[in-house]
Amino acid sequence: MSVTSAPAIRVHGLTKSFKDVDVLRGVDIDVARGSIFALLGSNGAGKTTVVRILSTLLRADGGTAVVNGFDVAAQPADVRESISLTGQFAAVDEILTGRENLVMVARLRHLKDSGTIADRLLARFSLTDAGGRRVATYSGGMRRRLDIAMSLIGNPPVVFLDEPTTGLDPEARIEVWHAVRELAAGGTTVLLTTQYLEEAEQLADRIAILHQGRIIVEGTLAELKKLLPAATVEYVEKQPTLEDVFLALVGKDPR
Repeated sequence: MSVTSAPAIRVHGLTKSFKDVDVLRGVDIDVARGSIFALLGSNGAGKTTVVRILSTLLRADGGTAVVNGFDVAAQPADVRESISLTGQFAAVDEILTGRENLVMVARLRHLKDSGTIADRLLARFSLTDAGGRRVATYSGGMRRRLDIAMSLIGNPPVVFLDEPTTGLDPEARIEVWHAVRELAAGGTTVLLTTQYLEEAEQLADRIAILHQGRIIVEGTLAELKKLLPAATVEYVEKQPTLEDVFLALVGKDPR
């Protein structure tokens, strides 16, 4: 199997314990290149532990993990060059402007034309008008979009987004969803962890549910829906949800 046809992420039998608590009990995952893969689970299910292992921040107790063709345990430096990680809270410098944050990261990566790189990313994430403002003035959604933009400097082929919309309001969450879709449309492989069912439905090509340290089911949204009996068709007048009302009133498209 060639590198281009092999999964961008391949995990087999991954285990991890903290003292006497078994957090991961044999996790298996394959993530196709250029796809959005959602790892869904409740708090404490082990989602962040998986991401930390795949991003070389934590060593697994057992099993194997390969990212972009590199073994996480044996080739951590190569893995780190292939990935970017966006955690649950935006890692931006509030004193600097949005553009200065991007320029700083580009220079830290020893890239030429850091200003051009920053301007392109500001445009890509609809932040050009806010690029000259201090990040302290940004909304939550703008900070998260800037955080994701910073993670793309250097064009990593694999991006980990660990619960990227935690704490965001509905408008900001939709802004982030658009940004994630743009990543995959550009060929980036995205592994997304979330505890929000709607987020996985909206974004993921494939969904895996992590429960008590194991993947209990994996598939497309359509495949997962087939696991339950078909619903009885009845005419019921659909009432708008509170989120529908909110988004309609503020003029936002939820799609």
